[in-house]
Amino acid sequence: MIASLAIVLGVALLAAAIVLVKHRFWPLGPDAEPREDVAEYISMMVGVLYALVLGLALVSVWDTRSGAEDHTATEASAAHQIHMLADGLTPAQGAQVRTDIERYMAHVADTEWPAMTEGRPPGSSGWHLLADVRAASRVPNDATPSQQATVQETLAQLSVLDEARRGRESDAGERLSPVIWFGLIVGGVLTVAFMFMFGVQRSVTHVVMVMGLSALITFTVLLIYQLDGPFGGLMAVESDPFTRGL
Repeated sequence: MIASLAIVLGVALLAAAIVLVKHRFWPLGPDAEPREDVAEYISMMVGVLYALVLGLALVSVWDTRSGAEDHTATEASAAHQIHMLADGLTPAQGAQVRTDIERYMAHVADTEWPAMTEGRPPGSSGWHLLADVRAASRVPNDATPSQQATVQETLAQLSVLDEARRGRESDAGERLSPVIWFGLIVGGVLTVAFMFMFGVQRSVTHVVMVMGLSALITFTVLLIYQLDGPFGGLMAVESDPFTRGL
């Protein structure tokens, strides 16, 4: 990040130096007219570039949240499938599988979710509980063909659950780059600041324009902030799929 900020600052300073050199050695003549159209063009370009940064950030955080929601639904669905498949196992094995998968879902909802809401990783305890489920899902020596098929389907659902859990853990650690946050803040300030560089005859009109633009930029940045971190904020992914039906 430091290198990126240094490059941005260096380019800005270089552009400022070129402007100063131009005004020092090639100043405007006494009869030269000011070029307001150049300032308007620069203002328009700042607005367009800032809109691109806003769009990039919003799409990024929304995709992360959507992925987290999909991974959560897939993981919870696989866990519920394992819970139902336990009815097709031997009574002792089925009871053990149900107990282990219920412990796992309770751990996810009661322990991992509060940690992810606070921005902390879910930890490795859940993997140990899944190892217990896998150990309880081994094919017994006296299993019937139907029970063997149920065990195979249980193991297949465990594989789906494992993959979805890895995706959820990855989603929990996703955050916008500090470079993008820098662009959002600085770009917003520059975009609003350019509104003060052009004269508007009616002060009420100018006030409404500045208020509307500032409010819209602030709303979008706050929306991005709420979506950054899919398991926290006002639009957080909830743990309801794990507790529903149990």
